[in-house]
Amino acid sequence: MSDAVQRLSAALADRYAIERELGQGGMATVYLAHDVRHDRKVALKVLRPELSAILGAERFLHEIKTTANLQHPHILSLFDSGEADGLVYYVMPYVEGESLRDRLNREKQLPVEDAVRIAREVADALQYAHEHGIVHRDIKPENILLHGGHAMVADFGIALAASRSDGSTRMTETGMSLGTPYYMSPEQSMGEREITPKADIYALGCVLYEMLTAEPPFTGATAQAIIARVMTEEPRSLTMQRKSIPPHVEAAVERALEKLPADRFATAAQFAEALSRTDFVPATRAMGAAPRTERRSWALRAAPWAAALVLTAALGWLAFSARGTPGTLSRFVAPLPPWAQYADLGGRTIGVAPSGASFVYSGFDSLSRQQLFIRTADQLDPVKLPGTSGASNPTYSPDGQWLAFTLAGRIYRAPVGGGAPALVCDCRASSLSWGSRDRIAFVSGSLLLTVPAGGGGPAPVGPDSGRGLSWPSFLPDGRHLIATEGAGSPTSRLVAVDISSGKRTDLGLVGTDGRYVTSGFIIFGTFDLRVFAAPFNARRRKITGPSRPIIEVAPVGSAGALKIGVGAGGMIVYPPATTTASTDLLLV
Repeated sequence: MSDAVQRLSAALADRYAIERELGQGGMATVYLAHDVRHDRKVALKVLRPELSAILGAERFLHEIKTTANLQHPHILSLFDSGEADGLVYYVMPYVEGESLRDRLNREKQLPVEDAVRIAREVADALQYAHEHGIVHRDIKPENILLHGGHAMVADFGIALAASRSDGSTRMTETGMSLGTPYYMSPEQSMGEREITPKADIYALGCVLYEMLTAEPPFTGATAQAIIARVMTEEPRSLTMQRKSIPPHVEAAVERALEKLPADRFATAAQFAEALSRTDFVPATRAMGAAPRTERRSWALRAAPWAAALVLTAALGWLAFSARGTPGTLSRFVAPLPPWAQYADLGGRTIGVAPSGASFVYSGFDSLSRQQLFIRTADQLDPVKLPGTSGASNPTYSPDGQWLAFTLAGRIYRAPVGGGAPALVCDCRASSLSWGSRDRIAFVSGSLLLTVPAGGGGPAPVGPDSGRGLSWPSFLPDGRHLIATEGAGSPTSRLVAVDISSGKRTDLGLVGTDGRYVTSGFIIFGTFDLRVFAAPFNARRRKITGPSRPIIEVAPVGSAGALKIGVGAGGMIVYPPATTTASTDLLLV
């Protein structure tokens, strides 16, 4: 037992005897304790010391008193709260049974009838709390206890108390947050000050989705990645994943998970009712609206906060010229059909035409075969590029008329409009860049080389053959490259390289896989999954101002590849989160 718990045990000896730890959460550690006065088992929750220091114990305890009056069969009551020896605690009944998280860990997916029943019981508890002016704000499987198979919601109002306390702003400043990213509504993820009961409805929709499919609607390697997907994607169809799910249940979950609060159920009771109505369909579907996949770009336009995390900053910066004059901002989501999904196959995976009129990406066809696909501005769907089965590392020629790519390590080129690929170089190559002097730079093993785009033998970059350099990208003069020194390391740096002499110029940027755009910027990635733009004088090969983040969550490979495509004019195409496969690409 830790020193802090020993101090707490001594301070509460006349009231509670702490027996053992039951578990830890984001806000508190839970202990099984014996209520000495009433001779009963209780769950004693001790607020994390750093959290209580930020929030202020007195204010926090004052706020959670409002939850003590909640009396409902599916709400776990608040017995007691206080401060002892500098530690803030609150006491709830000890429930014999398990949490919903425990059951999901064991069973993965619940029977449909059990999942729906649990969701309806939680919705009933939420309706009661909402009618009393309390929003839970942290509905998740860990906070749903199962007693005799029936749901009891714990920690009601605890997140509310934290958000209202004096330290809520300092929590944000120190990187601490209320809620769990897997279950947070878009408005809560974006830090909206006023959180309504509809945030709880969204969270319950996420929990029901997980009970039915074994995963929340959106997952990711980091909290930022999850939030990015919440903002920009639609959840996968439930019935496509599990045919036994009734259509009305899927329709109810879809309604609960709408990104705009106004499009969700008005009340938790309406959500519960929809789960039991076999004739329920969303209003938009009943009116003959477009399917969800066709409404994705509309959702981003209709909800400015839904685009802010991933898209808005990128648009603001990439549309600036070198002199800082803003241009026209545009944002798009490019849904991809099932037979042409984006796939992270290693290396660079997306190429964008210099004009932005088309882009090419690595993907899988309907038989899960690796393939390059191209989508042009005048087409609704991508098409396969002939002769590119198994190809990767696509890059455009400076005039946008040709594509170069690797196939079995060899470099090939083919016309953008279609045609048989022609061999450029029979060498083990990766990370291609096509320059204005009709040479293609590439990496082979530990060497950085160039080869004529029309075919021929490779030439070294400088006397040391560019050893230790990766991810080349030509500058407009065709004589210099931007490359990454020490790729694969969080301390990798961007350098400018003279392809004749091999002279390297440190650009003073810690990052990876830099790309130049003609408006006067270098776009580059970092290992915290962000993309930056740094103003850059290409003639002097010098950074001319501070770099700014333009995409907060973008895929960066372990070897340092930035999994985005950048056109010379500034258009960026990238997958919405750090996933190996995606049904959407984002265009900026």
